[in-house]
Amino acid sequence: MPSIPAPRLQRICHDVLLKLGASEEEASTVARHQIGANLAGHDSHGIILLSTYADRIKKGHIVPGAPFEVLNETPTTARINGNWGFGQVVSTRAMNLAIQKARTNMVSSVVVFQQSHVGRLGDYPLMAARAGMIGMLTCDSGRGPKQVVPFGGREARLGTNPICIALPSNLEAPIFVDMATSQAASGKIGVYRNRHQPLPEGWIVDKNGNPSTDPEDFYHGGALLPMGGLKGGHKGYGLGTMIDVFAGILTGLGWGIDPSGRHNDGALMIVINVEAFRPLEEFKQEVTDFAHFLKNTAPAPGFKEVLYPGEIEWLTEQERLRTGVPVEDDTWASVQKLAASLGVSTD
Repeated sequence: MPSIPAPRLQRICHDVLLKLGASEEEASTVARHQIGANLAGHDSHGIILLSTYADRIKKGHIVPGAPFEVLNETPTTARINGNWGFGQVVSTRAMNLAIQKARTNMVSSVVVFQQSHVGRLGDYPLMAARAGMIGMLTCDSGRGPKQVVPFGGREARLGTNPICIALPSNLEAPIFVDMATSQAASGKIGVYRNRHQPLPEGWIVDKNGNPSTDPEDFYHGGALLPMGGLKGGHKGYGLGTMIDVFAGILTGLGWGIDPSGRHNDGALMIVINVEAFRPLEEFKQEVTDFAHFLKNTAPAPGFKEVLYPGEIEWLTEQERLRTGVPVEDDTWASVQKLAASLGVSTD
């Protein structure tokens, strides 16, 4: 499995997307988000998705240059139609709008519908945290393909329905939580498949509802379990259901399964201006002290140290900036094949 410098991977993504009709702004934004996910250790949302994005562009499921329409706007809210544009581009613009509204009116809520895959969820609430605000984002696939069974079920009825919350602080590594409400993001199944590794126990069931560790079972009628697995999955199921409402029904994207298989991401973004409640610097320092309080505890057997939420992504990024991004052989072969077909160099 080669380790490839992040700038090289980002340049390949950028050039491939340009060849497929993306503008310079779109190609730069998507490439930055994709390889940023690899750097943070979320390989499921990184370079592995380039071929998927290319296929969706060719099918018209992603529309380069799609208009960004702001609908139903008030001083604190907006509903945005992304018109099937790149999710990374649409959601970046939507979060910037939410931050602007919260800066003036202390709190804002923005929903987005009809956009393609947004990539790593953490990128957007972290924008708010860098602006000195609390950011939250939930995401849902609307009527798109489903991957997660309801608790006690054997057929997929929910998306992975992730949630992310990020906080401003004085910490070197930002503090945030970014997680699916399923046992894992569906893209992680593809990473294990490309690495020819079995899945951790308790992640998926096969088409008959039986537990499995074979990634291929997921792609042949199987499904992910909700967060908590076979015994505690009622919690992930309940949270995933609420996110389906927030990011699917509230946005107008809908629920259920569209037989066309078109992927779409609905989103609910909430931004809270800390200054509405506390002086920002006081809040940031208390969050910093709280994170140190969490870390300053004896590690349990098998652990070297206690990390606060989000710290592992930052540590992984520092390491991969030094040593390169590990890319599965199958993934790298797919990227090279796609690039060659478009006349893009991978050297």
